Amino acid sequence: MTSLQGWSELDDRAVAYARALAADAVQKVGNGHPGTAMSLAPVAYTLFQRHLIHDPSDPTWLGRDRFILSCGHSSLTLYTQLFFSGYGLEMQDLKSFRTWGSLTPGHPEFGHTAGVEMTTGPLGQGVATAVGMAMASRYERGLLHPDAPAGASPFDHSIWVICSDGDLQEGVSAEACSLAGTQELGNLNLIYDDNRISIEGDTHNAFTEDVSMRYRAYGWQVLEVATLSDGNVDIQALDAAMIEAKSEKVKPTLIRLKSVIAWPAPNLRGTGKSHGSALGDEEIAETKKLLGLDPMQSFAMPDDVLAHVRDVKTRALAVRKNWDASFSTWESTHKESASLLTRLRNRELPEHWDSLIPVFAPGKDVATRAASGEVINAIAKTLPEFWGGSADLAGSNNTSIDGGGSFLPSSSQIKGAHPYGRIIHFGIREHAMGSILNGVTLHGLTRSFGGTFAVFSDYMRPAVRLASLMNIASTFVWTHDSIGVGEDGPTHQPIEHFAALRAIPGLDVIRPGDANEVAEAWKQIIIRNRTAGILLSRQNLPVFDRNDCAPVSGTAKGAYILKDAANAKAILIATGSEVSLALDVQKALADQGIPVRVVSAPCLEWFAEQDQPYKDEVLPDSIGLTVSIEVGIAQGWRELIGDRGFSVSIEHYGASADAQRLFSEFGFSVDAIATRIKAALA
Repeated sequence: MTSLQGWSELDDRAVAYARALAADAVQKVGNGHPGTAMSLAPVAYTLFQRHLIHDPSDPTWLGRDRFILSCGHSSLTLYTQLFFSGYGLEMQDLKSFRTWGSLTPGHPEFGHTAGVEMTTGPLGQGVATAVGMAMASRYERGLLHPDAPAGASPFDHSIWVICSDGDLQEGVSAEACSLAGTQELGNLNLIYDDNRISIEGDTHNAFTEDVSMRYRAYGWQVLEVATLSDGNVDIQALDAAMIEAKSEKVKPTLIRLKSVIAWPAPNLRGTGKSHGSALGDEEIAETKKLLGLDPMQSFAMPDDVLAHVRDVKTRALAVRKNWDASFSTWESTHKESASLLTRLRNRELPEHWDSLIPVFAPGKDVATRAASGEVINAIAKTLPEFWGGSADLAGSNNTSIDGGGSFLPSSSQIKGAHPYGRIIHFGIREHAMGSILNGVTLHGLTRSFGGTFAVFSDYMRPAVRLASLMNIASTFVWTHDSIGVGEDGPTHQPIEHFAALRAIPGLDVIRPGDANEVAEAWKQIIIRNRTAGILLSRQNLPVFDRNDCAPVSGTAKGAYILKDAANAKAILIATGSEVSLALDVQKALADQGIPVRVVSAPCLEWFAEQDQPYKDEVLPDSIGLTVSIEVGIAQGWRELIGDRGFSVSIEHYGASADAQRLFSEFGFSVDAIATRIKAALA
């Protein structure tokens, strides 16, 4: 038993049973990752029992610390502590590990199991998302209690992460942790389980860098905790490191913890096999003997041990009582901020929140990226919770907030820097930007956005997919959305990206056709509160005359009849910059006596949600030919255009030339499209 103050034999036994539960749960289902959960049991236990500010009776308590298990494959590390702490998981849930309908899926899932702050599993994502949470906590403090001394606000709390070698090998964690150092996120604490084992064995076959030196170079505090002589975790040293991490208010902290995977399994400790396979009945029995447990018992948990670990609720009640008093004082002295907090917690919008959003007059061409920039600034004037930035492309993405100030620590010498600024400089880190946006959204109170070129959405895809998987309202701004980028050439011209993004379930992919569709799209993004990506043009586009075209309110339905024609022979359905081209084709065909309907389809996901009568109204079978026009691959359009229809698309990469020349060369001209339609009708 350790000599740690306040640590008892019951704590030792609790850790031993936590290790055994990890082995038993994997053995029962026949698959999973027992080794890390066994070696991390004392780490997670010490955190949940002694340091984490949490209230198991209220998993969404505003004053809680956030905990992320970035190495999501070790989900039993978290599930066991949720069981111990009384979050609602019981022994039967551990016995149902990784089975249909259980509360203990193979990797932790946000919104599925109480106490899980984010879905983890794709390595590195938890680390990067935690950076977003830490940034959000500072911004929220600035909204609600900016003048309180450090540590004196009910909105001050910590972000804790347990991560693995694999997490720190992934580039997204490096991107985000570099930014965390620049941002001086002193409330971010990362516990790195340095066990030197992954699926292929010793991580030194690919990972030999000095991680501690790297993190010190990022501007982090690094604390190192060695194992005891028998290979067990030194809980006393770990506890001291956690205390020191909490006392550091400027630098984020990396606690580098040396551990032995699957300790104390006699034969499989420290091996790759223990990482992702059940240990086997014999090995588990011998392990339990070494832990001082009955080898014949499975899923054991004595009443006295369970009562002891559940007593964490008593500590939680005491902490909660103090927090409630602090919060009550704040509430009574900050009436306006308290009203704002209520609105933010309920995810409500103030009356007339969209009153400043501009209406764009026809007659002047406007790039949809420019229109988006105006709309962002209009929204920012009425929604203080609205903030964001770009991956070093603010001037191109139009993602700055006028007078918003740069979100940077008070020590920064950058002009316009402010710890509560509204403009986030993500740097050239698209992947981290996506994950950080997820962290901001998960933290709960604010709405953020991040921009880059559409072609670089590839760098962001894992984070975007995870946002959709969690069903959270992260907003991604992707500009320069076609060969309209022009002279930058094929490296910067998205071709397959519309289809690739639309393939992500739950992601609203919005490509507005003119400036007013942009305004309506942003309204819907805010109102719908879902995962969304908006695709915007670099080049100027005509603003449609709504006296001649249908009202822009049709945007909310995803696709609508923009301009009809009596006895139409064909339907032209287009998105983005190609909508104005479709209108030009309509006019050219009308001059030749061929009436066609033009449908603008800014968001196919929204259109898919409409009832069948509306869909039939927009795309009736009675009009025999439907033609999609979009400067991307045709994949995904067949469902709407049918077997008789065809797609005007681009099935190859672009080239370096001006946009007008590229559109003409690749068949996106009035004459080329009109000729194809006449041939199809004939």
